Amino acid sequence: MMSVLKRVSTGLLVLALLCPVAAVAQENRAVPQNRQEMQLSFAPLVKQTAGAVVNVYAERVVQRLNPFAGDPFFEQFFGQRMPNRTEKQSSLGSGVILSQDGLVVTNNHVIQGADDIKIALADGREFPCDVVLKDESVDLAVLRIKAKEHFPVLPVGDSDAVDVGDLVLAIGNPFGVGQTVTSGIVSALARNQVTTGDFGFFIQTDASINPGNSGGALMNMKGELIGINTAIFSRGGGSNGVGFAIPANLVKVFLANAAEGRTTFERPYVGATFDAVTSDVAEALGLKTARGALVVRVVEGGPADRAGLKPGEVVIAVNGIPVEHPDALGYRLTTAGLGKQAALTVQTGDGQRQLNIALNTAPETTPRDERMLEGRNPFAGLHVANLSPKLATELHIPAEKAGVVVTDVARGSPAARYGFEPRDIVISLNGTTVTTTKALEAMLDDDPGFWRVEIERDGQRIRQFFR
Repeated sequence: MMSVLKRVSTGLLVLALLCPVAAVAQENRAVPQNRQEMQLSFAPLVKQTAGAVVNVYAERVVQRLNPFAGDPFFEQFFGQRMPNRTEKQSSLGSGVILSQDGLVVTNNHVIQGADDIKIALADGREFPCDVVLKDESVDLAVLRIKAKEHFPVLPVGDSDAVDVGDLVLAIGNPFGVGQTVTSGIVSALARNQVTTGDFGFFIQTDASINPGNSGGALMNMKGELIGINTAIFSRGGGSNGVGFAIPANLVKVFLANAAEGRTTFERPYVGATFDAVTSDVAEALGLKTARGALVVRVVEGGPADRAGLKPGEVVIAVNGIPVEHPDALGYRLTTAGLGKQAALTVQTGDGQRQLNIALNTAPETTPRDERMLEGRNPFAGLHVANLSPKLATELHIPAEKAGVVVTDVARGSPAARYGFEPRDIVISLNGTTVTTTKALEAMLDDDPGFWRVEIERDGQRIRQFFR
């Protein structure tokens, strides 16, 4: 479980005309009218659905460095070899079975780095499982139970039909005490800046969520999954009534990627960068509130450019659904589906206009040409590749970046000792711009006696000198 520091509807008649389904849902909702209704129980709903929520046990082997390894005094008395110790670390989370053949959705942070993963059903049986698909940026993972039988399934609902104030149940295994059910309401929607990943569109609930609930189900009163419990706001590690869940509509898209056999989670490539709308921008464009996604930069020839999107404009809706912030725009485009088109409502200085954007995966315009750098130089141990929109998307780097990027750093290598990190972009070496991995490797054949390198890390340029 991650610890984080971080609608009111008006015009119901208009809402009913625009969204008949939502109108029917509103009519079906009612507050308790008498004591008998106050004594109604969630028990039948829990019995119907709890079997599809499982415990996820993940184990990893960690090597602990011996502090006396290499010390001649200790090696003289205790032997020449002083091996490092290994120990097992375990983590506990929850998961939800979404297919009868045993596909389980959980959080990526529950199984991150695990060497062995097991699934425990509500009836106590345990099964090994394989990782089918995982993605750190959206913090989701799909596991497959290694057993041939039919498993209970929790149906997936429409998280866009959820409204603030709806009753919900959270099912999981908090603190490892066993399967637990808590109740609450939906407190807010479209929450962002919740986790450190690049995904920010969460359902907020006051149903008690604690460590161990990660990956468990947030469920509506129809017994449908509307979210995967992921994070909490907490100062002491326990529930403070502010929990966050990944919406079920994103889970559907992620599960479809896994079912198609994809090894990475593919999202639409827009070819533009966005920023939050400030009050000054909203006033200049005639927006009543500071909401939407401000276009900062458009990649020439990319989908946004071909659609006609311009810097300085604000995307305020996707397929008629309002966009609260840039993270909400990314969520709406992702859940719209690859291979389709999305209708964008754009606010300009002259008013609103509509445009359509194609939703396809990022292209690999430049071959990666991945290389492992070697030799007697500070760069030995670097795994580098040529940047393209596709690789930039995979590494969560702005799509307009070009050049050579570090994809990995060998442990214990000279490059690791000199502080290189994955996602570093090598800009220049000894005053010469680095354009390709082949050119960088050729530069290392010359030994100038010292190395002057310029890299970009998290948007900041860093200059370093090595001898």
